[in-house]
Amino acid sequence: ISSGSGSAISIGMNLKAEELQARTQRFALAVIKFCDGVPRVPVITQYLDQLLDSAGATDSNYRATCRAKSPDDFISKIANAAEEADESKGWLEVLVKSGHATMEQAGALIKEADELTAIFVTSRKTAQRHKAERERLKQQAKDTTRRRRRTR
Repeated sequence: ISSGSGSAISIGMNLKAEELQARTQRFALAVIKFCDGVPRVPVITQYLDQLLDSAGATDSNYRATCRAKSPDDFISKIANAAEEADESKGWLEVLVKSGHATMEQAGALIKEADELTAIFVTSRKTAQRHKAERERLKQQAKDTTRRRRRTR
């Protein structure tokens, strides 16, 4: 997938998030171009529509992730982005396996959907690990406070 330019930079987001946001948008745009090149025969139209929906949702869900209001909100939204990226990969594979697209046409998109899924899943796991660590430290602080009160 070729890199695009002219992407607006959002204030307050880190560089990695900005780059990933641009990447999810490039993915959605590349899927639109891909779908434009696939003949719209009745049997395949629903699959193309599903692919367009899931690729667009990959982008929109990641954008929402960047504006999460809490760690739980982030975890939920990044999980949605992972689901949509994986769904996109699935629809692309169906189009290739059904003979309505070639691996040459869809291969880069399949690879990108797979990579985005892996990034989002890793991000979700990291966020869950950090949340668990914060909760553990919070509980540890409570326990320490209780022990100090008892020894007074």
